[in-house]
Amino acid sequence: MKAGGFFAEFLPPHFIRINFRNHRKICVIDGAVGYIGGLNVGNEYLGLTKRFGYWRDAHIRLKGDAVKQLELRFLMDWNFCSRQNIRISDYVFPQIKNTSKGVNMQIVSSGPDTAQHNILYAYIKMIGEADNSIYIQSPYFVPDDSIFEALRIAALSGIDVRIMIPAKPDHPFVYWAGLSYLGDLLMSGAKCYEYEKGFVHSKIIMIDSLVCSVGTANMDVRSFKLNFECNAFIYDTRITKMLEDQFLRDIEDCSKIEYEQYATRGHWTRIRESVSRLLSPLL
Repeated sequence: MKAGGFFAEFLPPHFIRINFRNHRKICVIDGAVGYIGGLNVGNEYLGLTKRFGYWRDAHIRLKGDAVKQLELRFLMDWNFCSRQNIRISDYVFPQIKNTSKGVNMQIVSSGPDTAQHNILYAYIKMIGEADNSIYIQSPYFVPDDSIFEALRIAALSGIDVRIMIPAKPDHPFVYWAGLSYLGDLLMSGAKCYEYEKGFVHSKIIMIDSLVCSVGTANMDVRSFKLNFECNAFIYDTRITKMLEDQFLRDIEDCSKIEYEQYATRGHWTRIRESVSRLLSPLL
């Protein structure tokens, strides 16, 4: 690049590539500060386009040892797609003296190149161990059977399950498929909301005010098994409660999906939902 920077393409499409996208959003500065979350780079993510208007997203700023994990993830991707071989060194990973007490955290990656679906399994573990509450904020809700059944069991057992999706979808088929899953969860006692203020793009899950995850993985099959993703799993009451409080504030900008209203939807809507759900693994 003219300014002296470098760029590389991750699995560039020969014609059209739907699967195996690098969906990670990682920024590391001087090996000391890292950023991870839902934010992409573009005008729409600043709320500057007419289509979506206000853009509600979540990105976190990291310092400490977790930054090294994040940078290592970036370097492995960079070495793969650039065909370079940047090695671990003090230049890349400078020694940073941490003077403040941190929180317990893991940087977890998943993708078609891993033997296990790490983020999916972590979500199932979190949901399965919930005692009081499960809050999920995601632009897409097309879970695989394991996540769906875990959420339904949690709701049936009396756990406060709340799920928030956008009211203004960017992918209609995914939206309709998501509504069919939410309808089934409503019957089990979950609370579901549509964000009306703009477009909610956050990918967050919070459990019992104890543990949370912020990252790039949507609550859908594509993120769990077909795309390259990266999440921060944070084991800290203060951070989790902070995110839960923001989630509850976001509910004020939502319309609640009531089961009685959902059950009276028309035949055409039911057909759209059924077809979209059937095709959801391909969406």
